[in-house]
Amino acid sequence: MKVCIGPAGIGSPAVAGLKEIAEAGMHCAEVEFTHSVYMKSNKVAKEVGEAAKKLEIDLSVHCPYYINLVSADKSKIAASKKRILTSAERGHHLGAKYIIFHAGYYGKLSKEDAYQGIREAIIDMQKAIKKNKWKVMLAPEVMGKDSSFGTIDELYDLHKDTKCAVCVDFAHLKAHYRGKIDWKHVCDTMKKFKFKPLTAHLSGIEWGPKGERRHKLTPEKDIKEVLMWMKKYKFDIRIINESPDTFNDSVKTLKIYNKM
Repeated sequence: MKVCIGPAGIGSPAVAGLKEIAEAGMHCAEVEFTHSVYMKSNKVAKEVGEAAKKLEIDLSVHCPYYINLVSADKSKIAASKKRILTSAERGHHLGAKYIIFHAGYYGKLSKEDAYQGIREAIIDMQKAIKKNKWKVMLAPEVMGKDSSFGTIDELYDLHKDTKCAVCVDFAHLKAHYRGKIDWKHVCDTMKKFKFKPLTAHLSGIEWGPKGERRHKLTPEKDIKEVLMWMKKYKFDIRIINESPDTFNDSVKTLKIYNKM
């Protein structure tokens, strides 16, 4: 079992932020392109990636939020693919393995039709990644809103069908299960994923009748619960914290893990 813990976001300037992460004893982090792919060149991405490698920090990338691979508007699907592939290109030069994204919304589609649309989009993007020889894996994320595609079962099926990776968001799972995660089902499913290390997100979460509302600071009991189950199943996993105080919550998580 190997658990790597780190924050969402690497700070600005990036190299100074990475040093701060390393000095806190953390060895992974996620580059957040959540509002835009702010690294405007592969050269910049490569420089940041080289700094991370020297500091022994394993990077992943989070794509922009504005993605829907099954939109009724075909131009939005094309724009979504472009955002993911631009993130993948930067991720390759960063040395990041996982390119994480929110796949889309059911809208008026049946769950089966949404699945097929997202499956086709992932296969199409994987062809572009292979053609460009980018060493990355697409990783759709487990979602917490009832309107969003991305239950752990849907993503396991995608993994089987396309060989994509999956990002397991424990906060989103809590919102999906309305506070009571079916841990045995979740961990048994994670055990079947054919990629290592697993990659995950963690934070506190607020939910309502339709699922996730917003992320919040990570309660200690939630951290302990996640780490207990990861330890029970002996997972090799990287856990990225996405709370409003991602750095300090990551440090808190690391301290709890080290005591365990």
